[in-house]
Amino acid sequence: MSIISLFNNKGGVGKTTLAFHLACVLADMGKKVLIIDLDPQCNLTIYTQQTEDIHRIWEEEDEFIYEGFEATRERMSTKEFRKLNSKPRTIHYILKPTEEGTGDLEQLPSVIPVRPNLDLIPGRLTLHMYENRISERWSGAYQGDPLSIRTITKIRRIAYDYSMQNNYEHVIIDTSPSLGALNKVIISTVDAFIIPCMPDLFSLYGIRNIGNSLTMWKKEIDTIYKLISKNKRDNFPAKFVQFLGYTIYNAKKYSGQKNKYELAAAHYNYAEQIPSMINDFLSPEVRADIPLKLLYNPIGDTSIMYSHNTFTENAQKYKLPMWDVPDCSILEEPEKSSIRGNSVKYKETQAAYEYFAAKLLERIDMLGD
Repeated sequence: MSIISLFNNKGGVGKTTLAFHLACVLADMGKKVLIIDLDPQCNLTIYTQQTEDIHRIWEEEDEFIYEGFEATRERMSTKEFRKLNSKPRTIHYILKPTEEGTGDLEQLPSVIPVRPNLDLIPGRLTLHMYENRISERWSGAYQGDPLSIRTITKIRRIAYDYSMQNNYEHVIIDTSPSLGALNKVIISTVDAFIIPCMPDLFSLYGIRNIGNSLTMWKKEIDTIYKLISKNKRDNFPAKFVQFLGYTIYNAKKYSGQKNKYELAAAHYNYAEQIPSMINDFLSPEVRADIPLKLLYNPIGDTSIMYSHNTFTENAQKYKLPMWDVPDCSILEEPEKSSIRGNSVKYKETQAAYEYFAAKLLERIDMLGD
């Protein structure tokens, strides 16, 4: 089982779109996948769920989140609580007992089926409350405080527990562009991460910021690891997070340009600088498992590099991967004729994502124990 995050300090690079389509294509390839929405903006949840369904889930949890988990639980009968807890719940609800420092849930809530082989744990706008606890308890981890250790490693534990229960092969975690405390513990405790990039200045600096932050985070995690007992070390991954590579995503193709990516000259100039930014700012310790020759080239080459105009917007609107949109039974007018007129191009995206996923899986298989 692998736990993977998509992350860039630069927003607007198509990270959530990529996470959704990667998860869908892996599921279509027969892999059992769980996606967890840990972006407080909840973009992945919005991408997969209708607004009224999100509202219902959040509303059922409101008292647990705002008035206290244990206090709300005590006002309910055992039967009432078990019924509510058996339904799909947000990641913040599942984290809330750790946030409050009380006992763990006796039973994991169910997940939301998105499509065959693919399930979701939805997000919630209130995740900043858990992030505050991480910041407050971080120093306690150096003394081996059990609650501090639990707070730092709980997200990994949740991914692991659901995988053991439901036989997931891959857990994909969507994150915000922040370099704050929440992403600090997510990125530091997953197995590997991918950086989606636009071919622009901001993505270059995003890689630089990620590299600098990872260096600091690794030093802190290593120090905590040395100071705590062996039993507490088992809560952390055996190896610090590894970089799987990058992909240039949502770039505009210019067929007349004579460069290997067929990008506008200015964009190609930025794309060519990505490998040197990786070399200069991502420590060898986080890229030791993948040969440099692979890391310097986009995962899947150009397979998913180029933008699809309105394809991604329609994918989000109809809560489907692009290749399934033309066969959707509820297409609205006047989009129906346009979408079905471009049916071949929509469906061609599946092969592109399959190639990307296959190349990504090859890199995952290279990760050391």
